[in-house]
Amino acid sequence: MWRFTIEKGKAGAEAIQAVEIGQGPLPVSLAAMVNVNALACDLRKTIDQRVRDHEISLLLSYVIGDQGKGPLGVECSALDSSAGHIQRFVSECTGLGVMTAVSEALFDWTSGNGGLSSFDVLPGKLRGVYANTGVRPDLLYNLAAGPVAGEARGRRRRAKQMFPAGKGTPEQRKRLEKLAQWSVDHGDHAYFMSWVWLGPGGVYVDIFLPDGSDALTSLKTGWIDAPGDPAPWYFRVPRPDRQRVSEPAPEGDSPLLRAVQVPDVSGQAATRAAIRRVGPAAEEAMDRAFSREEHQLGTLAGVPVRGRWIRGDALGDARHEVLLGVLGERVEVDRRAQRERLATLRGDRLDTFLDGRLLTAVRPIDGPRPSWDRISAELVE
Repeated sequence: MWRFTIEKGKAGAEAIQAVEIGQGPLPVSLAAMVNVNALACDLRKTIDQRVRDHEISLLLSYVIGDQGKGPLGVECSALDSSAGHIQRFVSECTGLGVMTAVSEALFDWTSGNGGLSSFDVLPGKLRGVYANTGVRPDLLYNLAAGPVAGEARGRRRRAKQMFPAGKGTPEQRKRLEKLAQWSVDHGDHAYFMSWVWLGPGGVYVDIFLPDGSDALTSLKTGWIDAPGDPAPWYFRVPRPDRQRVSEPAPEGDSPLLRAVQVPDVSGQAATRAAIRRVGPAAEEAMDRAFSREEHQLGTLAGVPVRGRWIRGDALGDARHEVLLGVLGERVEVDRRAQRERLATLRGDRLDTFLDGRLLTAVRPIDGPRPSWDRISAELVE
């Protein structure tokens, strides 16, 4: 984990150095990774169930995990034999899942109606708040202290040392400079970056946090083991141009983008209001997903659940099978208890995850499928 400081000036963005806070094991759930990737879609469109199932199967054909028995891993020989766009797909999906695990471990993020949005498919009310061209982060988290943008990067690493030596890589510094400028242009918007490395040693992540963000205070760092080096990175970023952000022109205007004012501190209120309006669209999308599922799994806290098991067998013999279930209505669970269970997961426990109305459970293929009673009992315990 790294911290860095931003300085606003007339010169271009310049990286000087970063401070390493420390290192430690990060609890990551395969079920949560599948869950967040399944939700990273455009809720305004019809979600093709076959496509989503194929994506889940493809992802879990490369990613290796056995909760309670070892770290997350990657089938490197298969990944290296794959086309570049497949490698990027696996790396980016892993990056999104790990980044969400970071958000839960660090600032106690929990999802809900509008709790998570993808910058690739921002709901209509948010597209007017954020620039839709140029540099953009990946996910938008809705925290109690304010909205936080998350940048997820994933890279295959072939070196024996999984964390690059030194104070970060030039590619990491360059991306942080761009994100720092994005933040300034959007009224000092809170953000962070996770940079995942995939290799024979498993899955590793560099976490970069800016100083001075109200939304990133009171971080939960108890899982960090070793203290870091005191030398920080600094960024000098141009002061914001209040006409920098653009939005589409209304009908009848020129097809060119027109400039709008960048929201400053009050822009957080506009973002929060827009996030709150995302909820109904998300619920409608889940209603459609529930109606398309034919198989009834059972009930959870009295709510019917429909879904099916998906095998991660795109490369041959499967290692994992995923239960993807959709609830008839929202059921709230104790997300903190879910994380605590993940951090101490024993071999006889299930890897399950419930986010609003989407339920996922991952099991190794070499054992019997758990009963619905067992799955539901672990989710609500």
